[in-house]
Amino acid sequence: MKRDGQALVEYILIIALISVIAIALVNYFGGYLKDAITKTSCSLVDEEYVKGAKPGEGMCQEKEKEEVSE
Repeated sequence: MKRDGQALVEYILIIALISVIAIALVNYFGGYLKDAITKTSCSLVDEEYVKGAKPGEGMCQEKEKEEVSE
């Protein structure tokens, strides 16, 4: 029996399984990751983070200017 390609097929199956798991994790946690990045970028541009209805829907909004009374 020849088993020359058996190791290659096993490696391909392992890589495919890892790829499917990675894609599933990104789809599941993607909204939370997007919100974390958006929250960080809001603070960099001096804007306020507004939480969205679902994970991944958060956005930056200009801060309301405080009026100074004399």
